[in-house]
Amino acid sequence: MSAVDLTGQDTRGRVYWALADCWNIVRRGLTHYQRQPVNIAWQLGFPILSVLLYGYVFGSAMQVPGGGDYKDFLMPGMFVMTMAFGFINTATVVVYDSTKGVIDRFRSMPMASSAVVAGRGVTDLLVACAELGIMMLTAFAMGWRPDGGWGFLAAFGLLLWLRFALIWIGVWLGLLVPNPEAAGGLFAVAFPLTMISSIFVAPQLMPDWLGHVAAWNPISSTAAATRELFGTPVGAGDSWVEQHALLMAGVWPVVLTATFLPLAVRRFKRLSR
Repeated sequence: MSAVDLTGQDTRGRVYWALADCWNIVRRGLTHYQRQPVNIAWQLGFPILSVLLYGYVFGSAMQVPGGGDYKDFLMPGMFVMTMAFGFINTATVVVYDSTKGVIDRFRSMPMASSAVVAGRGVTDLLVACAELGIMMLTAFAMGWRPDGGWGFLAAFGLLLWLRFALIWIGVWLGLLVPNPEAAGGLFAVAFPLTMISSIFVAPQLMPDWLGHVAAWNPISSTAAATRELFGTPVGAGDSWVEQHALLMAGVWPVVLTATFLPLAVRRFKRLSR
C-alpha cells in the first residue's frame, strides 16, 4: 500500500515540475518579446500592410460570390493568414535556440523534456491572441463590423485552434533547418499556401482545377468557417469540403497536430544522439 502511495506522490511531483518548467519557458519567451517589441511589430507588419493593400487598393476590383462588401470577405481571411504565417516565427525561434545551444542547455538541466516544446506552444498561442487583437482593432478602424455573441468567440477559438496545429509544423521545421537564415526561406512555402486558398478569393472564382486545390486547403476551411461565424458568409461552392467548412475547420487541425506533433517530439529526442 505504501509503495502505491509513494508512486502517486512521485507522479504528482513530476506533473507539478513539468508545469513549472513549462511556465518558465513561457516566461522566457514573453520576456524576449517584452525586451524586443520590434519582433511583434515585424510579425504584424505584413498582415496589416496586406489588409490595407487588398482592402483599399485592390478591393474595388475584387468580386465576392453573391455580392457584398469585399472588406467583410477579406478580414476573416486576413486573420487566418496571420495565424498561418505564425509557423514561420515558431520555426525561426526554435532553430535559433537549437543552433545557439539553448536547447542543449535546457536538456542538460533537471527539467521535464516536454516543457521545452510545450512552453514554445503556449508562448506562441499567447502571442497569437495579441496578434488577433491588434488585427481586429485594425479591421474595426477600416469599418469591419462582425456579429457579436457566441459566434464571435467560436470564430476566435477556431483561429487559435488552427494556430495551435501549425505550431507543431513550425517546431518540426525549426528542428530540421540548419540555421535561422534557412528558416526565413520558409516564407516561400507559406506564401503559396495562403495564396492558393480562400483568403483573398473564393475558390469558385478560380479555374476549376485550382479551385479544387484551394477548397481542400485546410486554411480555406478555417477562413470559410470564421466568415460564417462572424456573420459575413459567402456562398459556398459545390464541393463537399466547402459545404462542411465548420466541420473541417475543426478536423483539419486535429489531422495536422496528429501528424506533426509526433514528428516534432521524435526530432527533439534525436537532438541528443
